[in-house]
Formats: sequence, structure tokens, C-alpha cells
Amino acid sequence: MKLYRRILHPTDFSKASRAAFDRAVALAKQDRAELLLVHVMVPPAPFVGNGYVSPKTYEDLEAAALQSAESQMKAALAKAKKAGVRVTGILAEGVPFDQIVRTAKRKRADLIVIGTHGRTGFSRFFLGSVAERVIQLAPCPVLTVRSR
Repeated sequence: MKLYRRILHPTDFSKASRAAFDRAVALAKQDRAELLLVHVMVPPAPFVGNGYVSPKTYEDLEAAALQSAESQMKAALAKAKKAGVRVTGILAEGVPFDQIVRTAKRKRADLIVIGTHGRTGFSRFFLGSVAERVIQLAPCPVLTVRSR
């Protein structure tokens, strides 16, 4: 049985991510591995519909998104620590699959545990799959966990 030293768990704090979080925590605890929680913030679109968004409104949207991400990350870190796991939180900004793969490389992750929504058909075609792109590009094994 392989022991992992560093397990990376990308999270968007959704239901799909929670199932993967639980699995990542269990694996980290089992192997006494460090757990790296990564949340990638996508910058808000500067235009909404046909209307223009002022720079002040854009900054307010960015600040609210950052505050929400920090709050949710703090709660996830506390939950992992309570389970007895060494954990580090990382907030990144950009294209989710790209930032996840970059972080896995930079931090030398041994395993990525990522949630998947299990979309099929048109919704998967149009929405794409972050998990699928991570699987294609990851420098290490990827465990996908489907939401319950």
C-alpha cells in the first residue's frame, strides 16, 4: 500500500468537493500526509449582460469573493485540523484546472483528490470538466470522488 506525503485537494466548496474533502482527509490521516487545500478564484467578469460594471463595483465583487473564499477556507482548515491532519490552505486566482496542476507541480503533490459533479451529455460538453482537465495534465495520480 502506497504512502502519500502530500495530498492536494482542490475545492470549490461545493457538495461535490465535500465528498472529496472527506476522502482526502481520511487518506491524509491514514498516511500521516500533509493535506494541501487549494481554492481557485475566478476573477469576476467585468461586464454583466450588455451593461458596464464600474471599476468600484468590480473591486467590491472581487473583495466579496475573496472574503467568502477566505471564510470557507478557514472553516475547511479547522475541520481538517480537528480530524488530526496537518493542513495548509492555498488561495489562487485564474483558470481552475491550470492553477490546480501548477500547484500540484510546485508543491510536489503525490496525489490529487478532486470532486466531480458527474455531469454528462450537453451540460458536460458546455460546462467542461475541471476534473477531466486535471486528470489529463496532472504530474501525479488523481483520485476522483463523485458527489453523494
